[in-house]
Formats: sequence, structure tokens, C-alpha cells
Amino acid sequence: MPDAAPRSPDRATLHQHRERAVPDDAPAILAAGIVAHVGIADDQGPVVIPMTYQYDLQDPATLYLHGAHNSRLLHAVASGAPVCVTITLVDGLVYSKTALNHSVNYRSVVAFCRAAATQPDDAQKRAVLDAMIGRYWPGRGPNAGYTPAPAVHLNATAFVALHIDAMSAKSRTGGAKGPGDDDPSVPGTAGVTVAR
Repeated sequence: MPDAAPRSPDRATLHQHRERAVPDDAPAILAAGIVAHVGIADDQGPVVIPMTYQYDLQDPATLYLHGAHNSRLLHAVASGAPVCVTITLVDGLVYSKTALNHSVNYRSVVAFCRAAATQPDDAQKRAVLDAMIGRYWPGRGPNAGYTPAPAVHLNATAFVALHIDAMSAKSRTGGAKGPGDDDPSVPGTAGVTVAR
């Protein structure tokens, strides 16, 4: 595995709002995310499913998914099919004095992945699960907040390691940018509502 996840070659190159590119922020966005929207295309067509996931800044080219063994998505992912994983952090809702200029302040990553050559063994599955719980609930760990997963639970869960082949990251910050948004003589209101 490379020391750092690859950034923005070919398909991951930004074409719209290139000024919003923040490739160096991609690992931090992945580490802060809560829900990954995982997209595949199989013989039944495209599907995108929201999932929890594990990502560690110490291994920036790998992302872990877990779920039921009979999951159509995890079967496709484990087969080596290309996968698109998208993470979005919403920081604020931007309102403008013009309808067209309403927007959202966000940070996002689009990662193009495939199943890694080596998949986690039982010890790694346990470590991934405990790390994910600790990432979602900082300070929680096995025997410090919950009982460690027994082998039967780990065996009942499919874990898939994804290698990130390429990714891009974007961010929008600031207030409304419509005409008159900074002019108090123009009727209406403009500002940012912090996301909940």
C-alpha cells in the first residue's frame, strides 16, 4: 500500500468549481465522516447505499465496510468490482437574497475504490470494529463501555477492506454570494444557518 492515498488522477479530477478543490483535506474529511454513500453497478443496475464505515489516518489508502454476509452490495464490493464511496459533511445552509444563490457549505470526498488484495483476518476484524466504535464514540472501547464482540458475532459479519485508487475533495465555505447579498439597501436577507 502507498504511504498516502492517491489524489485526483483521471476520473477523480474536478471539472466543476475547481476553486473548491481541497485535496489535502480528503483524509481528514474521511476520518470525520459518519455516513458513506457506497455506489456500485451490478447486473441489476446501479445502486447507492448509505453505510457506516471505518477509516484511519494511519492507513490513508484503506477504507473498511462491514455488514451482512448476504448483502448484495458487499458481495459486489468483495468481488473486486469498482466502487464509488462518497462522504459529505454539511457545515451550513446558505441563504441569499436571490433564489439562484442559495447554497450549502460542505466538505466532501469522492473516492474510487476496489477490494484490497488482502482482506482482514479475525484479529483485524476485531480491531476494525473496535476502531470504528471508537471513531464514532470517542473514548469507548472494549471493556470500557461495551462487551467485546464474541467470535460468533464477528463471524456473522462480513468485513471488506477497500483500496482507494483515486479520490477528490471539495469544500464550500463563506456566506451568500448573490448580487446584493452584501448590500443592506437590497430587500431580503442573506446569511448562513449552521447545520444541525
